[in-house]
Amino acid sequence: MTKSKKSEFRPDDFVVYPAHGVGRIVSIDEQEVAGLRLEMFVISFEKDKMTLRVPTARASEIGMRQLSSPDLIERALDTLKGKARVKRAMWSRRAQEYEQKINSGELMSIAEVVRDLHRNDEQREQSYSERQLYEAALERLTREVAAVSGMDEVSAQRKVDEVLLSRVAA
Repeated sequence: MTKSKKSEFRPDDFVVYPAHGVGRIVSIDEQEVAGLRLEMFVISFEKDKMTLRVPTARASEIGMRQLSSPDLIERALDTLKGKARVKRAMWSRRAQEYEQKINSGELMSIAEVVRDLHRNDEQREQSYSERQLYEAALERLTREVAAVSGMDEVSAQRKVDEVLLSRVAA
C-alpha cells in the first residue's frame, strides 16, 4: 500500500463527512473498482449503522475533514446564543439553504441552522420540514461536540440544550 499525502487521516480517527456527519475511520483498504485498484477509507457511522467507503485520493476534495478544534466548538456554541436570522424568502428557498448548510459539513454553518430554527415553548409551532431540518442540524452539531469533547452524546446534547436555553432566558 503506497503512502500518499493522505496521512492526515488514519484508522481510528474521527472524521466529518459532509453528507453524514461524524464517523470513525475503521481501516484503509484496497478495493478493485472498474478494473482499477483504489485505496479506500472505510468509515463507520455507528449510530446510523452505516459503513462508507471513500477513495483516499478524493477525501479532501469531497470535503471530508478532521474534527473541529475545541476553540471552533466554543465559537459554534456562541453562535447558538445569537438572535435567529431568518430571511424573508419563501420557505422552500430557505429550506434549501438550510439543507445546503447542513450538508456542507461546516460546523459554523450547522450551528447557524440550529440557531435559526430553534423554538422555545412560547414560540409558534414548527412545520414538519422545519423540525426535520432542525433535528438533522442539532444531531450533527451534538455528535461533533461529543466527539471533540470526549463526552457521550447525551452529555453533549445537554450542553447544547443549556446554551439554547440560556439564549431564551436572556
